[in-house]
Amino acid sequence: ITTGKDDNGLKTYDPGYLNTAPVRSSICYIDGDEGILRYRGYPIEEVAESSSFVEVAYLLMYGNLPTQSQLAGWEFAISQHSAVPQGLLDIIQSMPHDAHPMGVLASAMSTLSVFHPDANPALRGQDLYKSKQVRDKQIVRVLGKAPAIAAAAYLRLAGRPAVLPSNNLSYSENFLYMLDSLGNKEYKPNPRLARVLDILFILHAEHEMNCSTAAVRHLASSGVDVFTALSGGVGALYGPLHGGANEAVLKMLNEIGAVENIPDFIEGVKNRKRKMSGFGHRVYKNYDPRAKVIRKLAEEVFSIVGRDPLIEVAVALEKAALSDDYFIKRKLYPNVDFYSGLIYRCTSCFFQIESTFLPPILPS
Repeated sequence: ITTGKDDNGLKTYDPGYLNTAPVRSSICYIDGDEGILRYRGYPIEEVAESSSFVEVAYLLMYGNLPTQSQLAGWEFAISQHSAVPQGLLDIIQSMPHDAHPMGVLASAMSTLSVFHPDANPALRGQDLYKSKQVRDKQIVRVLGKAPAIAAAAYLRLAGRPAVLPSNNLSYSENFLYMLDSLGNKEYKPNPRLARVLDILFILHAEHEMNCSTAAVRHLASSGVDVFTALSGGVGALYGPLHGGANEAVLKMLNEIGAVENIPDFIEGVKNRKRKMSGFGHRVYKNYDPRAKVIRKLAEEVFSIVGRDPLIEVAVALEKAALSDDYFIKRKLYPNVDFYSGLIYRCTSCFFQIESTFLPPILPS
């Protein structure tokens, strides 16, 4: 707080930046008390039902949903940048066989700057990103390469070679194709599962100034290239308090094991001897609107691949918690992570789940 440019003013102490707004934005709106999330004014439920992830990425970037011709051009531009340099794939393959995919992803993303010096302000001038043409090229370049990099990281963990993307598939279909095809060019991912993955990508595409977004903006403010900045966002997502929550939910459900063990688990939580993952949110003091969509998606997935027994534990745990005064008084509701882990592990994305988030977090 200052009175002028020569006044050093008062210093504010705001842990967690709960009351500090570093940027004015019209991209995302959240009302945590009412459980509302909107992308560019559109309710998240409407966007998830009616749009593709690629459409939503365009919406977040440019402020409007694309026309049919704009969408076709946007999809084509992204597909033209879907191939990953062989040198980068070699680097990914050289990583330790038990390397965590998030460490691989962060390394791969920062290494892209070496393969694309045209995108580096340190080499091309600090005014580089003032050019809309340059910015737009980096947007489609990053969105195009993200699924291939994430898939290559998983395949390295599985001991399998990277699979080249197919330009004849949608964004999410392509991701599943690279994960599952085993190099069979005739392989076609299940379209219903691809749509589920697309919706999950949409639900994770934007959420105001979260940890990853703040990290990327902080790095970008120095004028560093986009790939280095994004690698910082991937690093933030690696943190268990940011990107590892749904994996923690799976571990918790496995530990509970059966519906009959839920009362003891609930008591353990209330006595602070156990931790309940997937409940409560820093912003939402109501049911996370994304969690409502994901719960419906879970039933869709299980109708295709078979019912995961852990869903019975999850549903019963949610019911028990939402009828318990301890959780009601504290406004603890299921969040976006509570059901999403169950879906990811049933759609070939069960590997270290955070790495699945690379494509959807990039628009944010």
